[in-house]
Amino acid sequence: MARLAYLGTPDMAVGPLRALTAAGHDIVLCVTRPDRRRGRGGAVTPSPVKIAATELGITVTHVVDDLTQAGVELAVVVAYGRILPKALLDQVPMANLHFSLLPRWRGAAPMERAILAGDHETGVCLMKVEEGLDTGPVYARRTVKMDDETYLPALREQLVSVAGALVVDALAQGVAGLPVPEQQRGETSIAQKITTEDLHLDWPDQARHLHRVIRLGRAWTTFRGKRLGVLEAAVDPDPDANGAHIPGTLTGTNVATGLGTIHLLKVQPESRGPMTADEWSRGIRPGVSERLGSD
Repeated sequence: MARLAYLGTPDMAVGPLRALTAAGHDIVLCVTRPDRRRGRGGAVTPSPVKIAATELGITVTHVVDDLTQAGVELAVVVAYGRILPKALLDQVPMANLHFSLLPRWRGAAPMERAILAGDHETGVCLMKVEEGLDTGPVYARRTVKMDDETYLPALREQLVSVAGALVVDALAQGVAGLPVPEQQRGETSIAQKITTEDLHLDWPDQARHLHRVIRLGRAWTTFRGKRLGVLEAAVDPDPDANGAHIPGTLTGTNVATGLGTIHLLKVQPESRGPMTADEWSRGIRPGVSERLGSD
């Protein structure tokens, strides 16, 4: 078994940490972001990785340079969210679990960009960390199929499980037993961070494109001057499905688009909790030719 350090912050980095610990690896140090103050009361909140590491009895630090004194064979990086300086990489070997099939979707939001692009496969790569953005050679990779009904939360859960199994298998014979890394091959694409505007539903677009935005789980539009989150929907790509309606026209729980129709299934009105689209529609009683996004 290997003597490791672990760098990570969000929920999605917890699964591989637990998998490595369960496999018997000695994780002597966990590096994560500093605690943050949240909410009206300003309560201090540790990162999900810090909470998990503390439960597992692993020493936690917020200072990445502490790695140089940890005496580890390898540092495993999962969604750490910060640039690692070259001087540190020269002292501590690092391997990063990245949630895409590199070199496709290097960067901050690989899962989201894969969904928005209509990809039908993605995966996880374990790569050697270099100074560039996700440019290092790859030790191992696993592919995951996805379809036009795959929502981001389910994809994330699946990839986290795959990532844990991948890194445990790669380190089964210790750090010395890692496969020889291979240089990335293929067309490179950059997964830019998702913005609020990326999640805005532009109803003149095609229904199948809008459905991809909705599958990210935080899509939004407006109705009667207030924000409306669209959490789940189905798509009818038939160009005749919306008749002659202007894009955005709401008929019951159906929304006309530039090509095809979106059937709302689950929404979240401003200042309220999630609800079924049927429940919402009964409450607002949309008038004839009322439109979403027309404010």
